[in-house]
Amino acid sequence: MMRMLNVIPRLDVAFRPQTRLWDTFFSNWAIPSTNLEDCDWIPPSDIAETGTGYDVTMELPGIDMKKLDISFSEGVLTVKGEKIKEVSVDESCYCSERYSGSFQRNFRIPGAVDKENIDAKYRDGILRVSLAKSGESVVKKIEVH
Repeated sequence: MMRMLNVIPRLDVAFRPQTRLWDTFFSNWAIPSTNLEDCDWIPPSDIAETGTGYDVTMELPGIDMKKLDISFSEGVLTVKGEKIKEVSVDESCYCSERYSGSFQRNFRIPGAVDKENIDAKYRDGILRVSLAKSGESVVKKIEVH
């Protein structure tokens, strides 16, 4: 009799933010695994490929852009940061739904990237990192005569 592999994340993980479930489940594929225990929250992100590059977009409301650490090494884009929650001394919190604390996201970029042509912009709580493809990764259109 063949045993079925357990591919469903553990139930104790289910009570964390939903994005952690997906990161845990898909960690061995497109995105390198991040130790989720070291992160207080995981900002939602999108990765898109264009003909000339890759765009990574992250929702980071309330982040001081000077405290963001963005690096690219060996095909992996890493974004680290921290969101500080402001609390008054005499405050009693009845409900808290906003994320705060440190985070780190790693994104494996599938093609060759021109390391000298990486640009990051932060506006209205959205971080957009644009990575230009190097000459060998740009798709060349061939016309039929």
